[in-house]
Amino acid sequence: MAQYNEIRTEVSNGVLTIVLNRPDRLNAWTNVMEAEVQQAVRAAGVDESIRVIVVTGEGRGFCAGADMAGLQSIQDKGEAREEAGADRSNPIEDIYPGRFGYLYACPKPIVAAINGACAGIGLIFALYADLRYCAEEAKFTTAFAQRGLIAEHGIAWLLPRLIGEANALDLLFTARKFDGKEAASLGLVNAAYPVAELMSKVNDVTQHLATQVSPRSVAIMKRQIRETYFQSFEQSLDVANREMEESFGTFDFKEGVDSFVERRPPAFQGR
Repeated sequence: MAQYNEIRTEVSNGVLTIVLNRPDRLNAWTNVMEAEVQQAVRAAGVDESIRVIVVTGEGRGFCAGADMAGLQSIQDKGEAREEAGADRSNPIEDIYPGRFGYLYACPKPIVAAINGACAGIGLIFALYADLRYCAEEAKFTTAFAQRGLIAEHGIAWLLPRLIGEANALDLLFTARKFDGKEAASLGLVNAAYPVAELMSKVNDVTQHLATQVSPRSVAIMKRQIRETYFQSFEQSLDVANREMEESFGTFDFKEGVDSFVERRPPAFQGR
């Protein structure tokens, strides 16, 4: 397994857990952390032994935004930036270019376990996860308007689609702080739990995803959903019809039917 400086990784029962590991800075985002997270996610995306990816934070925070030392070093001129390792052969990364498009392109489900402070670029990163669970005590903020910044890295597109335009404008304009309970009520996260229960609840979800559903099905569904934002209903239906026909000839379809009829746990292979 690769050695990292600002993240920690562990694999258990088909689940890769990526831990943002700068607890003394509430896991503030740096270029090093970004490169390491991307490397770990891309590697897991092609590793058949990995079924699910979880991202969480070490200590009291998930990610408190960009490291302020890095922000202070930015000059008053724009910086052209090419995403390291971007896979331009992946059509999803063509649809979703930019800093975090690789998360949408990854064929594995990505779960953000937001254990504490989640702000700025840390919040944006979490929004690119497929599922989000948080601690009720977690504190969120968009932060940008209070730093003289704008809605960065696609959040102006993502946030209204998740929580509606009025709520998105509220969170972006005011940069106010809100907790995990409100995040759940807004639909920003799938559910909020007491912090002591968060990882146990996330583990229940990830073990179900790792053992009870077809990884092939999940990968295709993830791509279908991401593509629909740029498709007509007819185009989406055509894709679904084609994918359904192809599914009938797969191992996982046969295994899904056989395991149901035989009343046993499935042993999906992702093919």
